[in-house]
Amino acid sequence: MNKVILIGNLTREPELSSTASGVAMCRLGIAVNRNYTNSEGNRETDFFNITAWRNLAERCGKYLHKGSKIGVVGNLQMRSYEVNGEKRTAIDIIAEDVEFLSPKSGGAEGDTLSTSGSENQEKVVKLEPIDDTDLPF
Repeated sequence: MNKVILIGNLTREPELSSTASGVAMCRLGIAVNRNYTNSEGNRETDFFNITAWRNLAERCGKYLHKGSKIGVVGNLQMRSYEVNGEKRTAIDIIAEDVEFLSPKSGGAEGDTLSTSGSENQEKVVKLEPIDDTDLPF
């Protein structure tokens, strides 16, 4: 089984292009923080290259920007290439699904949520902290 699940932030603007046959392709760079600290007390970060295809690529190119938080489900793919006669390998992640985890941009933060471009708007409910001392568990 070849399956990868990552959550992180885009390190650069998405690069939307298409193949010679017209298939949409989007390349993304993502930074993922490790969930532990090193001996110096710092969190280390891993960087991954992600490729999305077809409709998923078009959505990523349209709605994502540098710094956007995303969740990616995909698989690993190894490729080889040469630089100045030196053979190198790289591992890419081919996206099967990309979840947009950053809030929608535009408007004041937390004020309203626009519904599919119409003029109907709903108030966003702000969550209040609860007193958990009365919970039975």
